[in-house]
Amino acid sequence: MAGGTEAVDLRTDEQLLRAHAAGDQHAFTDLINRHIDYLWSVALRTSRNPEDAADGLQDALLAAHRTAADFRSDAKVTSWLHRIVVNACLDRIRRNNARRTIPLPEWDDLSIADPTDEISSIDLSVSIGRALHVLPEGQRQAIVAVDIEGYSVAEAATLLGVAEGTIKSRCARGRLRLAQVLGHLRTPDDS
Repeated sequence: MAGGTEAVDLRTDEQLLRAHAAGDQHAFTDLINRHIDYLWSVALRTSRNPEDAADGLQDALLAAHRTAADFRSDAKVTSWLHRIVVNACLDRIRRNNARRTIPLPEWDDLSIADPTDEISSIDLSVSIGRALHVLPEGQRQAIVAVDIEGYSVAEAATLLGVAEGTIKSRCARGRLRLAQVLGHLRTPDDS
C-alpha cells in the first residue's frame, strides 16, 4: 500500500466469516485482527494463567478456522467466537487438571488492597482470579459472562447455550461462593 497504511476491510464480521468459508485467504485474518484484543481478554479471564490463555486462544482460533462453515446466523460472530474461546480455555484447564502436578504454596495477601498501592491491587486481582477458579465451570462461565464481561442474563444464556434461569442460579450460587472465599478481604466496616 502507498504510504505504509493498510486498507481497512469494510465487510461485516459475518461477511468476513462467510468469505473465509468460501475460500478467501485473508478474510479470517481480517476478522480475527478486528477482535483479537477482546478474544485475548476473554481467554485471560477464563484461564488460570497467561500461558493457558494463550494456548486456549490458539486452540479456539484453530477450531473457529476449521468450523467457520458451520456458523449459523442466529448469533453474532463475536458471540460465536466468545463461546469457542471460553470452551477451548475450559478444555485446556480440564486437560491440565488431569495431569499430575505438585501444588505450589498459596501466596494470597490477606489484607485488602490500598487503591493507591499498585502491588496490592495486583495481589487483589490475583486473589480474585484464584477465587474464580474454585467455582465449578458453569458458575465461573456465568460469573465471567455477566459480572466481568457485562453481558445481560439473556445474552449470557444465549452465549453459553443454557436457559436464563440457569444463568441466574449459577450467578447467585457463584457470587455466594465468591463471598465466602473472599471473605478475608472484608473490613469490619463492611457489614
